[in-house]
Amino acid sequence: MFNLPNCLTMMRILATPIVIFLLYLEMWFQFKYGSYCAFGVYFVACVTDFFDGRIARQQNLITNLGKFLDPLADKLLIGSVLIMLVRMGPDWKVPAWIVIIIICRELAVTGMRAVAAEMGQVVAADKLGKAKTLAQSLAGGFLIFHYPLFGWDPRPLGQGLLWLALVLTVISGGNYLFDFYKKWIANAD
Repeated sequence: MFNLPNCLTMMRILATPIVIFLLYLEMWFQFKYGSYCAFGVYFVACVTDFFDGRIARQQNLITNLGKFLDPLADKLLIGSVLIMLVRMGPDWKVPAWIVIIIICRELAVTGMRAVAAEMGQVVAADKLGKAKTLAQSLAGGFLIFHYPLFGWDPRPLGQGLLWLALVLTVISGGNYLFDFYKKWIANAD
């Protein structure tokens, strides 16, 4: 239960309130370095997402706890950051409606997975879902970074990645819905 991949996943969950707190420092106290520090913590948390799954597969350390916590950690980290970026204001250029669609999709897929599990079926993550998570993670990172660095403004790239994440979110959500529907029909027979 408590193995390295699960510990990395739990670190990602614990990183979420730290990232949010650092962004609040920026918002409340105009602490410019809050977003830089938040980006650093967010970046490390996103890197652990890559390594926890890889280590679990390579070392045969896959657990039911890990299967539950890994997507939960993704949703908490990315969802919290996106909500916070909307709250940061119009200068951060994160439309609330995009974040609402992303979060609704995440909740719907999580619900479908829970129902499928009750039916004894598994709705596994597919490549499109993984690409969606990557696009969301990258968008969040570039949007957190916010301030120009050495004359380069990361926000346009972050906004482009957010639009890509939106498209992948909708398409992969449709794929999961279709897969769930097929499993539900098969189970009804």
